[in-house]
Amino acid sequence: MIIQIIDYLKAHSGAVKLCTWVGLTTIIVWSVSGVDTHHAHTWMEKHIPGFWALFGIISCVILVYFSRWFGKGGIMTREDYYDN
Repeated sequence: MIIQIIDYLKAHSGAVKLCTWVGLTTIIVWSVSGVDTHHAHTWMEKHIPGFWALFGIISCVILVYFSRWFGKGGIMTREDYYDN
């Protein structure tokens, strides 16, 4: 069943991209104009539209790069490490 859904989405990739862009545009417009920031807790919430979305994506990117650095720094070792 999943394979059929994936094949359908691949066959209609133009419609999928259009729906994605329409959805993103709707969310951004609503975030900028429709969200009441009168009771915001911080300056950033009040003056930066979509602050928590930006905070989340930046945090995820930092976490991914930190994990890669941490993994290459000590967790990932050569294959014969325990043979010696």
